[in-house]
Amino acid sequence: MGLDRRQFLKAAGMAGLFTIIPRRVLGGGKYIAPSDQLTKGIIGVGGMGRNQLHFCSNEMYRLTAICDVDSQHLQRGLEQARSKLNETPRTYSDFRDLIHDPNVDIVHIVTPPHWHGIMACEAADAGKDIWCEKPMTRTIGEGKRVQEAIRRNNRIFRLHTWFRFEDNFYGLGTTVEPLKKLIDSGLLGWPLKVTISGATGFAWKFFWTGRENLVPETVPAHLDYDAWLGPAPYKPYNSHRTHQTFRGYWDYDGGGLGDMGQHYIDPVQYMLGKDDTFPVKVEVDAPQQHSDAIGIWRKIVYTYADGCQIVLEGEGYESTGKVPYIEGPDGKVYKGFEVELDGKPCPDIMARIGEMPDPKPQNKDFLKCVRTREKFALNELNGHHSCTLVNMAVCALRLNRTLEFDTETETFINDPAANLLIDQPMRGSWKI
Repeated sequence: MGLDRRQFLKAAGMAGLFTIIPRRVLGGGKYIAPSDQLTKGIIGVGGMGRNQLHFCSNEMYRLTAICDVDSQHLQRGLEQARSKLNETPRTYSDFRDLIHDPNVDIVHIVTPPHWHGIMACEAADAGKDIWCEKPMTRTIGEGKRVQEAIRRNNRIFRLHTWFRFEDNFYGLGTTVEPLKKLIDSGLLGWPLKVTISGATGFAWKFFWTGRENLVPETVPAHLDYDAWLGPAPYKPYNSHRTHQTFRGYWDYDGGGLGDMGQHYIDPVQYMLGKDDTFPVKVEVDAPQQHSDAIGIWRKIVYTYADGCQIVLEGEGYESTGKVPYIEGPDGKVYKGFEVELDGKPCPDIMARIGEMPDPKPQNKDFLKCVRTREKFALNELNGHHSCTLVNMAVCALRLNRTLEFDTETETFINDPAANLLIDQPMRGSWKI
């Protein structure tokens, strides 16, 4: 029996051997060029899932399926696909049906983070490649399981934050590449401290918090609330728990830190050359947090074994004046890419950087990676590392104390309560 195109793509990924696909396999008797469309299904079409950057069909891929537990979202997605894309995708209310749809090559996960780990692992086990929104996972343990599933099934994974390889980085007036070249040159000295502050835009969603003592409400007929909760602990329905404001509750995300943290932290991990390690300590300055609703915090400090630090500034630090973004023993970098070396302005820094070696090229074309089976620039490995920084801070905030981290075992040192937050129990029969 001959292989159809999707069976072949899955087999190629499992074997990890093929970069050239035979005509007879691609075409089923008819030649299909390598540039022909892949297919994508989107899980979660409420807001971001219907963003025109993701919700599209073009010469590279087609949108063939959508899924949501809110029937209104699903209907809006279907209408948008018909009117804007001239497509009629299959519609599903159970993500597992979309994942096992043979007409879907790529699964795009655009749900609250408490679903990311389960969906990514099930998609990988079903032989699909994965595009996942940030944060990669809600817990450190789920990140480990995603890595294992991707490796076990030889899938291609993309985490959707992109500043390590394109676009001007927040407030700095440059892409990340010149910053990395400057750091790699050693001109700033070592160790470095990177301060992510209001000056670099971090306060944008900082006050994404929850509400305490929510009053139970009637679940609207269009929402399958039990399916929306899924693995999360049961809590009586209140509209503030779901959709646009879910980020304010520990069961589903990590507030503004969960929403925006990986956008800011991931490029820093890359710039510092720490994609394969973690900090050894995280310190928090914050009020005692509520057990359900996420509150504000003042400062989070990560420290690496070599003395490098990442500092996140929150409440009370939004307007602290001219704060160096990167500071080393021999130099500083400010907003707008103003650079001081040995205490003196360096107006010709861009010319000097232009003479420095470029960083190693990154695979930035996800669809090409799907075809060639090469890892995407921001994948399940480095993505898990930067997401773990977010989740380390979430654990420290919930417990309101400094935590020390074993970078080999990916567990907290001498803190059983913190380690319980690494692999949290899931409701009912849900598991990874």
